[in-house]
Amino acid sequence: MKVEQIYTGCIAHAAYYLENNGEAAIFDPLREVQPYIEKANKDGAKIKYVFETHFHADFVSGHLDLAKKTGATIVYGPTAKPGFEATVAEDNQVFKVGNYSIKVIHTPGHTMESTCYLLTDENGKDHGIITGDTLFIGDVGRPDLAQHVISDLTQEKLASILYDSLRNKLMPLSDDLIVYPNHGAGSACGKNMSKETTDTLGHQKMVNYALRANMTREEFMAELLEGLTTPPSYFPKNVLMNIKGYDSIDTVMERGLHAMSPDEFEAAANETEALMLDTRDPAEFSKGFIPNSINIGIDGNFAPWVGALIPDIKQQILVIADEGREEEVITRMARVGYDFAIGYLKGGFKAWASAGKEVDKVERITAEELASSVKDDTIIIDVRNYGEFNAEHLEQAINIPLDYINNHLAEFPKDKPFVIHCAGGYRSMIAASILKSRGWDNFKDVEGGFKAISATNMPKTNFACSSK
Repeated sequence: MKVEQIYTGCIAHAAYYLENNGEAAIFDPLREVQPYIEKANKDGAKIKYVFETHFHADFVSGHLDLAKKTGATIVYGPTAKPGFEATVAEDNQVFKVGNYSIKVIHTPGHTMESTCYLLTDENGKDHGIITGDTLFIGDVGRPDLAQHVISDLTQEKLASILYDSLRNKLMPLSDDLIVYPNHGAGSACGKNMSKETTDTLGHQKMVNYALRANMTREEFMAELLEGLTTPPSYFPKNVLMNIKGYDSIDTVMERGLHAMSPDEFEAAANETEALMLDTRDPAEFSKGFIPNSINIGIDGNFAPWVGALIPDIKQQILVIADEGREEEVITRMARVGYDFAIGYLKGGFKAWASAGKEVDKVERITAEELASSVKDDTIIIDVRNYGEFNAEHLEQAINIPLDYINNHLAEFPKDKPFVIHCAGGYRSMIAASILKSRGWDNFKDVEGGFKAISATNMPKTNFACSSK
């Protein structure tokens, strides 16, 4: 059966492409839809349907642009109430793509409209099931991400509903079905996802904690809800965009790909309330950057950190990027709903520095320099998440996770020097840039983060394996 997983690692997202006999369907497409159109054109196929498993929270789907550009029909499962033209299918309704069949299986719980799609080949054999955020490899979808946006049900009630969906709708299906989930490890839509992105349903029944055959409803709810962290603040906003609609990606790209000279860029920064976002490598950023710019490196978990740390999804953004990567930056921001890039610095930071403009820096030290100079009263702030910190940390470190830095700025001292670090240097440079932009200048960042620190003799807590 011709079904292809199209995996985007930076947001741990999987879309699916299904084609047979000149017809194609896309499941849970990303915002930029041209690659799907090109894939179908290469196969000589017409995209007939865009299937959505639910209203996504962690990214903005490309369903509207794809339907507009191809004439495809958007399909949601039962109870969905989209703010645009779409087919809201009935439970067990069957759609045809060529000689393939796609059966709607309503599986509420992650959200109330959550739906899986059973794929059957031309010979009538069930091949696999696209599970969206209902069932992952090693996990199931969190019930707390969008309930306040499209439902008044509590996470406990949704967890109970998910228990029934898994046991009554999915677990009775054939063990040899291939499970095609919407996300893999690294996504905030679950808490214990595998690095594998497909598996058989039978194997998941053996290894996935949520599919234990003898599991009671109470046990399922307790294990599912244990250890859930606060969802990223942009999630509800992405849900609303997916329900109500958004600007075409073409409009977003045209607005953002406006090249500016250093003088024009400086004027735009002064005359608007735009945020200057520097997407270069953290080590390069530390050596020199435009004052008050924020560093979120494009070669890390870029889009999720943009969503987590820029509170206003409609924030105007001025981009500083390595030459040739401006389009990539704007595209990846749009994936999580940040559509208002208004231009980029032509020639990148080098052009700014060559123009003789003001430059700032972040002072960095090596782990060895920290170890040789540390004193009992040295303030060390670890910006890793709670799970990483609890697993192992420097004995004298204080934990202020980067995720929550905007709400905990008062905990960073202004009257005493301090040192910050993360796991490898990516997140601590984000923190450093935020602190710099808010007036802190009495700190140093540790190159290589905790990985480098671990190789020194600085006192650390005993390692404790954490599953959270």
